[in-house]
Amino acid sequence: MNLPFFQKLADSRSVLIAGAGGGFDVFAGLPLYFWLKQQGKAVHLANWSFADLSYCEDRPMPEIARVSPNTSGSTSYFPELYLAQWLDSQGYDSSVHAIQPGGVRPVKSAYAWLAKSLAFDTIILVDGGTDILMRGDESGLGTPQEDIASLAAAHSLPAEIRKFVVCLGLGVDTYHGVCHAHFLENAAALSAKGAHFGTWSLLWEMEEARKYAAAVEYAHERMPRRSSIVNSSIVNAVKGLFGDVHASDRTRGSRLFINPLMSQYWAFDLDAVAKNNRYLDRIQTTDTYAELTHRIANYHNQQKLRPWTDIPI
Repeated sequence: MNLPFFQKLADSRSVLIAGAGGGFDVFAGLPLYFWLKQQGKAVHLANWSFADLSYCEDRPMPEIARVSPNTSGSTSYFPELYLAQWLDSQGYDSSVHAIQPGGVRPVKSAYAWLAKSLAFDTIILVDGGTDILMRGDESGLGTPQEDIASLAAAHSLPAEIRKFVVCLGLGVDTYHGVCHAHFLENAAALSAKGAHFGTWSLLWEMEEARKYAAAVEYAHERMPRRSSIVNSSIVNAVKGLFGDVHASDRTRGSRLFINPLMSQYWAFDLDAVAKNNRYLDRIQTTDTYAELTHRIANYHNQQKLRPWTDIPI
């Protein structure tokens, strides 16, 4: 009954956990970070960053800032900084590689540099939510720019690197127009190809889950106006809360559906997810975020879209 995902990680020695969608996505990989550390593996962290990185002192290349507990930057919004501080307070390696937003080409350059510099043999691309699995003909794509640029960049890494996509937070993308019946349909298609490597729950009894919650809460205390709706919802689900439960004023006035499905990880073969995406080839030559956004929107507007389907549960 062992999950293929963990079986495939058994021989990994150095792992990069990268937040695909920006903001707090790297936090959604922390339970895996703590577990892999316990297995004696070297683990590195990276994240597509929405923070202003212009003040960061350590810039090994224009597309990357190496964030440490004392890195300069805005105190009002800097998830990577507060993650680095919390990790340092717990005795963990505290550096987080923040990736500058852009088109696919500069993001590819960032991932290539990370692969060369860190010499990892495994990458786990983490999506807080599930819209990274949208292939392009869904009724809504969510916020695909960051996820798909990160997916394209990771897909371009050498074939000998083990590559995974991991999603956490089924249901949180409803606010951004994602039809979760489409996510499940896409997940089923990957299962049919042998590219779905398992689904499992985070439970409050797990030390890794409690540490994840502590890291999220540390960052939220320092950015009360910019807290993560996605990670707040996931943490509440892990705690066993249910229904219209709000952890942040940012969601007041909307209706939430916190439930146990939000605390489940879904793991897939990254290359298979990339090949399942129908517009990846159209964004490969993008240099700017605006260009990336335009090409995705242009593709989506030309498609015969799958109609919205309510999940019959």
